[in-house]
Amino acid sequence: MIEDVLSGTTCVRTARRGHLGCIILDKPKRLNAVDLEMATGIERALAAWRDDPSVQVVLLQSSAPRAFCAGGDLKAIRDVLLADGPDHAFELMDRVYQTMLHIAQYAKPVVSFMDGIAMGGGVGLGGHARYRVVTERSIVAMPETSIGLVPDAGGSWLLSRAPGGAGLRLALTGGRMNGVEAVAMGFADYMVPSDSLDNLRGLLALRPVEDVFGLIRPLALPAQACTLEEYDPSASLEHIVRGLECSDQNVAQTDLQDISRACPTSIFAAWYGWQHARKASSLQEAFAIEGRLVRYMLGRPDFVEGVRARLIDRDNAPLWQPSMLAAVDVAALEAALTS
Repeated sequence: MIEDVLSGTTCVRTARRGHLGCIILDKPKRLNAVDLEMATGIERALAAWRDDPSVQVVLLQSSAPRAFCAGGDLKAIRDVLLADGPDHAFELMDRVYQTMLHIAQYAKPVVSFMDGIAMGGGVGLGGHARYRVVTERSIVAMPETSIGLVPDAGGSWLLSRAPGGAGLRLALTGGRMNGVEAVAMGFADYMVPSDSLDNLRGLLALRPVEDVFGLIRPLALPAQACTLEEYDPSASLEHIVRGLECSDQNVAQTDLQDISRACPTSIFAAWYGWQHARKASSLQEAFAIEGRLVRYMLGRPDFVEGVRARLIDRDNAPLWQPSMLAAVDVAALEAALTS
């Protein structure tokens, strides 16, 4: 039986099947945008099942096929930022980040069905589970540079561990991955047909989780992830951009357009975040690095402007400050990272 009593909120419902506890994100009109209410509901369910011996596995899923979770509730964050300032806005975001870390560190196996859209905060909820499942409907991305923010929710940890410079490319451009690409990039572990999710759920309710996933045939992935040589992990951001400008490949020119439309300060922040996450020894450390960058970006005008242009007025013409990569205050960004 599906209910919301355990979570205390209608946007997070729970259900029990055999030894499986299901946490169901249920805000379909908002594509399950994660906010403090949703995170708190998830926390309540995890707390209730932590010491319950009848629950051996936890499944995190959506109530609707269109989206697992499309990201954070950016309009709500913008409203808090304008009303109460960046410190309070970051505090609310950080409390959601703690729920994502809790999922990653939960004592019992957590399975995520990242069916449909899983972007930004959706990656934070599903991308750090012990068993991560995608389907042919999955669309996975960290698109924060387009709204004046920076890859967060532990996304930099995953991006920095993707093969070669492929993760750096995704961090800068906000590029989207399908299910196969998400597995290849390390954002997911298994890809299954969407029409098999019910059967998989039924098996998880009855059999040991490791046995269930042992039945899934691994994907035949390319030997090397498709990327561009311009995204040399050891190169400076300026060198990468110059390389894209000089390239005659169509994909390089498309990437250059994506980067030119994004917030310049976010592009630098994403590059720094990726480089620092590469050196992080744990997901928790990566979250801490991201937190410093997120707080810095919230203190600038670009996030408010990005949300206005992309999600409120939808004119897709944000006025970034500054408007060019060459004018970004790199020293201030580096200071924020070490503060």
